[in-house]
Amino acid sequence: MIKRLALCLLLLAPIAALAQQQGSSVSNLLDSLGSRDELKPLKTVIVARNGRAVAEHGYRGHTPSEPSNIKSASKSIISALVGIAIGKGLLEGPDQKIAPILKADLPASPDARLNDITIGNLLSMQAGLDRMSGPNYGRWVSSRNWVRFALSQPFVDQPGGEMLYSTASTHLLSAILTKVGGKSTLALAREWLGPIEGFSIGAWERDPQGIYLGGNQMAMSARSLLAFGELYRNGGRTDEGKQVVPADWVAQSWQRRTNSRFSGDEYGYGWFTRQIGGEQVHFAWGYGGQMLYIVPSLNLTVVMTSEESGPSARNGYRDSLHGLLADIIGAVRAA
Repeated sequence: MIKRLALCLLLLAPIAALAQQQGSSVSNLLDSLGSRDELKPLKTVIVARNGRAVAEHGYRGHTPSEPSNIKSASKSIISALVGIAIGKGLLEGPDQKIAPILKADLPASPDARLNDITIGNLLSMQAGLDRMSGPNYGRWVSSRNWVRFALSQPFVDQPGGEMLYSTASTHLLSAILTKVGGKSTLALAREWLGPIEGFSIGAWERDPQGIYLGGNQMAMSARSLLAFGELYRNGGRTDEGKQVVPADWVAQSWQRRTNSRFSGDEYGYGWFTRQIGGEQVHFAWGYGGQMLYIVPSLNLTVVMTSEESGPSARNGYRDSLHGLLADIIGAVRAA
């Protein structure tokens, strides 16, 4: 028994030494970020390898445990809840039509194409309805019924056509989850994602009907977002082996359905995909620079939170965060 234990310790020693070396290298990198002008909005960074946080850092008084508005990164969480609902038989699958579920909020004289929109179309931003993000977001959230307002918008493409990034699409999914689940989306999230150690949702905005805003205005800490990312990196399983999100849903979510017309990045069911640092990376992205990166080839999960007061795409800040991830990937490889 003593010999066996000694052998195990001998085998584990190089792994522990490697993890320590990687942690030191990444920590040194994170320590240096506070002086980089292009990263001034950065609040926190956490880097995890093989399920273990090897480095984390807060900037300008921020900490990884404080709640942060993760903005559209919450669209990936809505996607997970849809996958769980399908696994539980509450929804039929991505090809299920949404009109019968939301019939109470359909326009009086609906466009026939509303009958063609599927769950999958909403997840991949291919509903065809006019976007309720960007310049249209304000008038949408100022309406008295966000679901009805979204469904009454004109079609600017056919269902299944080009990607039209719209928070209204994920809000319709929140309304659908509320109907089929018989509980608020927040209650479902806390129940279904509760087995994830460290996962927690704080404040979350609701529409005038009390439906939680699918895909925006969700408060989570960087550590909580990391716990969610680790779940996906592990194929939907917790560290204890409990299958929370169906494994095939994780794979489907990362499968390319369309491409962003703004960045060219691939988009699946609530997740973007692109090459960064020579690796395929799946990521959730929220306004201002709220990022959850998963690099399966390196067993790497990285969270970055930022000030949410300004954009991240038009000013190049998002690209700076992608560059930071490339630096982290390089540090991990070099260790």
